[in-house]
Amino acid sequence: MSVKHVLFVLTNANEIGPQHRSTGYFFPEVAHPFQVLDQAGIAIEYASPLGGAAPEDGYDASDAAQLSFRQSMAIRRMARSRRLSEVEVLDYDAVFVPGGLGPMVDITGNSEVQALLKRAWDAGMIVAAVCHGPSALLGIQLDDGTPLVRGRQLTSFSTAEEDGYARADVPFDLETALRGEGAHYSAGPDWQPHVVVDGRLITGQNPASAGPLAEALVQALEKVA
Repeated sequence: MSVKHVLFVLTNANEIGPQHRSTGYFFPEVAHPFQVLDQAGIAIEYASPLGGAAPEDGYDASDAAQLSFRQSMAIRRMARSRRLSEVEVLDYDAVFVPGGLGPMVDITGNSEVQALLKRAWDAGMIVAAVCHGPSALLGIQLDDGTPLVRGRQLTSFSTAEEDGYARADVPFDLETALRGEGAHYSAGPDWQPHVVVDGRLITGQNPASAGPLAEALVQALEKVA
């Protein structure tokens, strides 16, 4: 079986909101999926709107997976992420958008991100996102003009979770926005793993969902010829 390749689309934003809260991608939402995919023999590459370094948030050295990623060559490669404009998404088998608050700044509504994800979707690829990462799906319209998320089962960081985390910092409520574009949204208990697989769309609710989402992504990739 040929090696599968997953493109991680990362934020370049290091602050958000009126209080200039420090942010970036949420570290476990890259480290845990990396561990799962790497152990499955799946290759990972990184891209971001500007290319180069991706700021981070939420690192916990007591988590073995995060510590391992911190010490890996993979995180060094991530610091030289490819610029999105230079990426041909069809060179990959799947696209994954990790969360953190950063994506709400420079991934949401980004025309390059939207074009990349629509190209991937139209080509029959797997699209995955976790926590605030599903904000990347907002505003993407299919060729018939309907939102990509309309009628699809998915999840993301919930309204209840946001109320206890970053309500004063985020520009909009993600759950509400996804529902507004017609998504069939569901959530599990706050901060507990919850993954939704709807065909080629795989979404996770929060940081605890990142590893289980990657396991679902591995299963989906195993079915791709």
